[in-house]
Amino acid sequence: MKISGYQVDAFTSDVFHGNPAAVCPLPAWLPDATLQNIAAENNLSETAFVVPHGDEFDLRWFTPTLEMDLCGHATLAAAFVLFTEQKISGDIIRFHSRSGLLTVKRAGDFLTLDFPSRPPQRCASPDALADGLGAGPASVLKSRDYLAVFDSAAEVRALRPDFAALKKLDCLGIIATAPGDDCDFVSRFFAPAAGVDEDPVTGSAHCTLIPYWAARLGKNKLFARQISQRGGELFCELAGDRVHIGGKAVLYLRGEIVLHDALTAHQK
Repeated sequence: MKISGYQVDAFTSDVFHGNPAAVCPLPAWLPDATLQNIAAENNLSETAFVVPHGDEFDLRWFTPTLEMDLCGHATLAAAFVLFTEQKISGDIIRFHSRSGLLTVKRAGDFLTLDFPSRPPQRCASPDALADGLGAGPASVLKSRDYLAVFDSAAEVRALRPDFAALKKLDCLGIIATAPGDDCDFVSRFFAPAAGVDEDPVTGSAHCTLIPYWAARLGKNKLFARQISQRGGELFCELAGDRVHIGGKAVLYLRGEIVLHDALTAHQK
């Protein structure tokens, strides 16, 4: 069996930047173990699998070790593939996902995600958080992930985390953020519990970052940078209980995945 496979760099207009995601359009769902094996073989932060659902699509995301509840950059990549490689008509795609209905709108080569807002709440800072980050944040909040707020972008850029320590925290990921020097805010995202030590550009983290920074800065439209080694740019907006996350994407690779006996291997 052969299926189409693409690798797309999301939240960037240049290859070798942004966050690489694999995208596999499927005619129907394969067994979950096969999806997980493909994601592990791809060894990227996420692999997105897309199946037609009438005029819409079902969408799932897998890291190399587990299925995610929400992923921004792989959703952007999936929409990019459907628009540019699969030649889907129109300028809006609707995805059914574990986080409900998600939409992606196209305006030229710019794509905008419509995702749920996940405002963080202030919480006590576990000792393992500062120990794992190697620096103490000015404040700590939590939604799905811990949000560690620092005073400057330089502090966030200088973090050298202990991923084994961060993996012990009671959360999926850790967002480190601070005011930006040439943008509204910066961030980095660490998710060793999901098999991803540092994610280059994380759309789902901005479901928490956008409501936090919108309230702190007193404005709903924000420009953000994720200051990982690869880096990425995100154009953000708070829209009630939703967030809009915009950016570009670029194709790096197209090909075929040959499954052979992968449907049954390692599934017994």
